[in-house]
Amino acid sequence: MLTTRLANGWVQAKVPLPFSLRWVNAYLAGNGGKWAVIDPGLRTEETEAFWERTLRELGIAWKDIDSIVLTHHHPDHYGLAGLFQERTGAPVWISETSAAWAERMWGEVETFSGELLAALARHGFPDELAEGMRAHLAGVKRQVAPRPRELALLPEPGERFRLAGLSWEPIAGEGHAPGHRALYEPESGVMVCGDQVLPRITPNIAWLPGGDPDPLGSYIRSLEGMLGLRVSLALPGHMDPFADFDGRLRELIAHHERRLAQIADLLDEAGPLTGFELCDRLFSERIRGNSHNHRFAMSETIAHAERLVFAGTAAVADAAGHSPVRYRKA
Repeated sequence: MLTTRLANGWVQAKVPLPFSLRWVNAYLAGNGGKWAVIDPGLRTEETEAFWERTLRELGIAWKDIDSIVLTHHHPDHYGLAGLFQERTGAPVWISETSAAWAERMWGEVETFSGELLAALARHGFPDELAEGMRAHLAGVKRQVAPRPRELALLPEPGERFRLAGLSWEPIAGEGHAPGHRALYEPESGVMVCGDQVLPRITPNIAWLPGGDPDPLGSYIRSLEGMLGLRVSLALPGHMDPFADFDGRLRELIAHHERRLAQIADLLDEAGPLTGFELCDRLFSERIRGNSHNHRFAMSETIAHAERLVFAGTAAVADAAGHSPVRYRKA
């Protein structure tokens, strides 16, 4: 089933994706005949047809949608927001930081692709793979057009806002995406997770040029900050809703502790390694044929290596001049 009516009356819509995750969750929240749509998905011909069919089956007209909410700016969540705004006239709610990153990555004057490729090259990413990565990044821009023009900024954490007749607290969560916001409704215990907390899979932790220098440290602190919240229903960006929110937080923290120990052992055994060499050892050379997966794997590897540097467990070697950055055991 591509749509599921949830216990709280919301609708989970599994919006198709053209890569291994298969779908991203959009959520439709109704209130008095009006609907909010959270994270409408990536723009493709398939997803446009999906939404036409889904709204028709649910009896929802475009004019019935009065809010579009984005947990973060990644294209599989953000991509259809502009088209939804064109068809509904509804504002697009997003955090100020996410909006700035969307402009940086998808704006009219876009420099991020070149900055990212230069940063990856500094971490040992070879020239022969760069062209495939450049083509991949250029292709993504078509999947986020048109971009939304009228933005409504989500309030800062600690403040509340109304959505679908309920009062929500934005929960800041760095690490996966700058400015990511989960949405928590304390009275009902509903948590809209975005990609900050996922069941069964671990969210990608992304080191980005010009971004948080320690995204994994920020991510772990965000998980620790959510421990103890009363969550009765967790609505993730991928996979299915789940109940044991605290348990999943602890699993994710433990996963990254194991990965950090694994990287420290690799550096101890092999000596100084570039981010690219570490990535090959962690994810194997099989990712080389897939620029999408390789970009995520490189960002995640560097994020873990930098966390070890911040913790004093690893250090940067041979970083002077034009030499690739290499990490070594401290």
